[in-house]
Amino acid sequence: MDPLSGRSGGAKPFVFPAGIMVSVRRNALGNTGLQVSELGFGASPLGNVFGSISDSEAAACVHAALDSGINFFDTAPYYGNTISESRLGAALRGRRAEAVLATKCARFGLDDFDFSAERVYRSVDESLGRLRTEWVDLLYVHDVEFGDRSQIVAETLPALAKVREQGKARFIGVTGLALRILREIAAEFPVDAVLSYCRCNLLNQDLNLELGPYCEERGIGLVNASPLHMGLLADAAPPPWHPAPEPVKAAATRVAELCRTRGVSTASVAIRYALDCSAAAASTLAGIASMEQLRQNLAAVNAGPVDDELLAEIQTIVEPVRNLMWITGRPENH
Repeated sequence: MDPLSGRSGGAKPFVFPAGIMVSVRRNALGNTGLQVSELGFGASPLGNVFGSISDSEAAACVHAALDSGINFFDTAPYYGNTISESRLGAALRGRRAEAVLATKCARFGLDDFDFSAERVYRSVDESLGRLRTEWVDLLYVHDVEFGDRSQIVAETLPALAKVREQGKARFIGVTGLALRILREIAAEFPVDAVLSYCRCNLLNQDLNLELGPYCEERGIGLVNASPLHMGLLADAAPPPWHPAPEPVKAAATRVAELCRTRGVSTASVAIRYALDCSAAAASTLAGIASMEQLRQNLAAVNAGPVDDELLAEIQTIVEPVRNLMWITGRPENH
């Protein structure tokens, strides 16, 4: 199947090895013509970001995701110091045509950023080599709040546009945590897609307020990432480096405890809620590091809306810290 035409609003029935029947819908990514799965494959865990996994585990997850109807894969050189890109490229060998593939440039480490045009050109070629492909479907500027806005608009994005003209990327966009600068950059330079993370889930819903209507009005594809709030809403303990304020972590812990008492997976509830609350987003990216995680995520896709009573209790817990975020990047970009 051609992932560029896809099946708008369609679904591909699939029986997961554990016996779960899944049907993953496809949505239009803005005006790009790309049809992306409502649940996307966040590939940062392939870079051992949330714990070590093997090459074979990574490949098995990618293949099962493709078989289930997930076609949208998101990676970056930053994830695991290029490990994520390399593993994803190896796993997609022979199946590249089935995937809508996104990667990023300009961020290469925790504090390693380079928004220059020259680095964009080198980064793209390096990524294509690791991904074992001649083009990516979507190339983003990674975490724009860490850069100078004027440079991103005048130098970085024009470099991405040149990459697009060369056929190395079909479409271009920007990513980041800070919503205001994403919107401002999109207003100054025509981008095809915008991605933000931790902005539309059980703990935060401001993606719909600040970016959703804007992107819909202009035909910009919107991607919602990290429905588990970078692990705070996962069934396992969050990573020790998590930057969320302590009151948010405490609320997430109480949500997880509530879900356990109800006999439901916190992660499954969080993913189902994110899919329901992000109407403006074409896809919600969830990190996948194991077949069990993939199974749970797919089960959440087919589950009905979160139980009203449970959701009301969760909202009561979250209300005091709703939309409370941490600050990253340059202060002037927030």
